[in-house]
Amino acid sequence: MSIATASPPHTTGISSLHTDILETHVLTRLDGQTLASASCASATIHSMSERNHRLWSDVCHSTWPSTSGELVAGIISTFSEDYSNGPREFFSQSFPLPSPDPTTSTAIPSSSSSMESPPSRLISAVDVYYRNELIFTKTEETETVSGWFQCSPFRIDLLDPKDIIPTQIPHPDEEHTCSHLIDDMTLSWILIDPISKRAINLSSHKPVSVQRHWLSGEVQVRFASILPGGNHKHASEATAFVQCGIVVNCGGSEGGEMQVRELSMEVEDMDGKHLNGRDSLVILERTMKGKRGNGVKREEEARDRHNKFEEMKRERRERKLRVEETLDTLSVAFGLSVFAGLFFIFC
Repeated sequence: MSIATASPPHTTGISSLHTDILETHVLTRLDGQTLASASCASATIHSMSERNHRLWSDVCHSTWPSTSGELVAGIISTFSEDYSNGPREFFSQSFPLPSPDPTTSTAIPSSSSSMESPPSRLISAVDVYYRNELIFTKTEETETVSGWFQCSPFRIDLLDPKDIIPTQIPHPDEEHTCSHLIDDMTLSWILIDPISKRAINLSSHKPVSVQRHWLSGEVQVRFASILPGGNHKHASEATAFVQCGIVVNCGGSEGGEMQVRELSMEVEDMDGKHLNGRDSLVILERTMKGKRGNGVKREEEARDRHNKFEEMKRERRERKLRVEETLDTLSVAFGLSVFAGLFFIFC
């Protein structure tokens, strides 16, 4: 008598799908972070993403419309010797925050260094969204070799003083009504070095703070990225960590909507002093060469870094005040002792 055995159920994997279905109806629907994760988990998807020349290019353009212009798109293609891998390499550098968290280390590099060949220009690719709707996109070239740039405070302005960008965002009439911008507005500021073929996103993606001026009613939306400082000839304790701050200033229109009137980037140390172009460029270039995170919970991580930085600024300010108070007390005591000594001598 024969005994029948049950055969295991037939299982199919993603590799059993036709390549046209995967490439046309699956991979093209994934965002960059999901596509990167899928490529790491599946050799089939990894091979397809490498073979499809336009897949990562389309991901970059849909994530950051500012990269679709001829200038930036041409630079992105040079990020890898293989043309098809350029957009993927660009995405891996530009999507996550710099890693590791610089505020977890308190050491200041003691050696001073300078760049052998600083880039003659930097390119900013900026995109601003409100509730997933694009409200502003622009690319800006900044020359970095002039004496004016090297010695002046580092600042990149994307708008001229007379430029006004209209939006459909309701202008908040009270301070507490600004809170919705924390969740609804997102910003990406990618700084590109076209010479070394490196890029970094210096935005916290979502705002770290939103404030409304009590008199003018202007709303300041602030994004930030905390970077390790030091390691240059002007390094000090104040530059152990620096904040790359991005400010979006908005005013109100006659119709009650917000208008973007300023969009700028600056680099400041823990004393609130703005770094000049030379020192900022050293820090930015070194950060570009560093590692990147995985992009998971980047908004929460960016805000946590910002809060740590603000706490270190507060502690540093209080420590300086205590030192100054001690010096004032000693100065007064010394002056009184001198006065008393002279009094006894002449009396």
